[in-house]
Amino acid sequence: MTERRRLAVIGAGPAGLTAALAAAARGVRVTLVDSAPQAGGQFYRQTAPGLGARRPQALHHQWRTWERLRDGLAAHIAAGRVTHLTDHHVWFVERESGPSTADDTGQGSGSFTVHALLGPEQEEPVTVHADAVLLATGGYEKVLPFPGWTLPGVVTAGGAQAMLKGGLVLPGRTAVVAGTGPLLLPVAVGLASAGAKVAALVESADPRAFVRHARVLAAHPAKLAEGARYAAELARHGVRAQVRSTVVAAHGTGRLEAVTVAALNSDARVRPGTERRVPCDTLAVGHGMLPHTDLAEALGCRLDGVAVAVDDEQRTDVPGVWAAGEATGIGGAELAVAEGRIAGLSIPARLDSRTPERSSYASAAKVRAGLREFFAAVDTVCAPPARWTEQVTDDTVVCRCEEVPASAIREAVDELGAGDVRTVKLLTRAGMGWCQGRMCGPAVAGLARCPETPSRRPFARPVPLGVLAREPGEPS
Repeated sequence: MTERRRLAVIGAGPAGLTAALAAAARGVRVTLVDSAPQAGGQFYRQTAPGLGARRPQALHHQWRTWERLRDGLAAHIAAGRVTHLTDHHVWFVERESGPSTADDTGQGSGSFTVHALLGPEQEEPVTVHADAVLLATGGYEKVLPFPGWTLPGVVTAGGAQAMLKGGLVLPGRTAVVAGTGPLLLPVAVGLASAGAKVAALVESADPRAFVRHARVLAAHPAKLAEGARYAAELARHGVRAQVRSTVVAAHGTGRLEAVTVAALNSDARVRPGTERRVPCDTLAVGHGMLPHTDLAEALGCRLDGVAVAVDDEQRTDVPGVWAAGEATGIGGAELAVAEGRIAGLSIPARLDSRTPERSSYASAAKVRAGLREFFAAVDTVCAPPARWTEQVTDDTVVCRCEEVPASAIREAVDELGAGDVRTVKLLTRAGMGWCQGRMCGPAVAGLARCPETPSRRPFARPVPLGVLAREPGEPS
């Protein structure tokens, strides 16, 4: 009897779950590796069981999709087709040398070892062996500094949402939600529905700019209806939305006490005389998201801009490696499900040296094409203000790990001749800390007036030296 081919899916969000279910249903032995204690990813982040949430669906939308994914995963685990490894933090995927099975396109399966750290302490090494790998590693928020952004009480928009979904915790009693992008709406609604006073919703984009994309938007009435529902909820809670505006600074002694909000003029500069101080104890701020590409880069996968480049079947240019979801471009859960479905149908066929029937994923491909176009339009409108760096004072900390102020970065460029992020890093230590530039990278690039280039890191997260020196164990 031929042994079933093995697939390692890294990430148990919408894309990873969908792909795992599709591949397992077609005879592939799937190991689902995820850092969270429960499946769902950020979008379907589950409340800790011990908290006894009575209506968890109130914290989510598209709940029926989650129920289908959750129940499907449980069924495949019970049948022995899927192994779900929780609290496993993947730090490296090793592509082993040796023979591989390839189809007539040259895309086949090699042999891979997934290296992870087990548990909250992330000290126990574990390895997973696979014939193919799907990277469904999601995305993370783009953080842009401003005066006072390091005060306790200032959190990212996604961080505020994670606290609410995962811990049923409000980050504060009076909140301002600010930045740009579609994430701000559900965050503001979630906080208000949970009992917080949302003093203001501050959006830097101009909604009138969406008129230029009317054709694309009109093709997605469900998305427009979703936005309208959020707007109605905000109105019901008395939340005031302020568009073409930005948070100039956060204020407080020891923790956040207020923020200054100002209007933007037509060239994205703060309009003098429009500054307004808003008392609050929480600022949830977000300026969009970036794909997690560390594992893909370490494997040698080509990037398209800041996202992992994939073909029509979600294959990367590294044989045996697929990618789906936010890692291939930010677009939300529905797009991630479509991409996961395509990858989950492609992988079993390619592992069997077959070309998958395009008709099998035609519907998902249509959804993917439409949503990619939709979110490209959203990204165009909801870009961070073009002149955001003008509001960053010289004493504003940019790299929190190494406590590097904006003045040091400007000095490296203007006086020492640095012309790229790497040189700025060498001259200032910005990006040399614990996060290795994952958080401050966009800010450093913006202040240095140079393009943000991917930094190919050997490991996706910090690894204890003792782990590198030990013989890794196998998952149970």
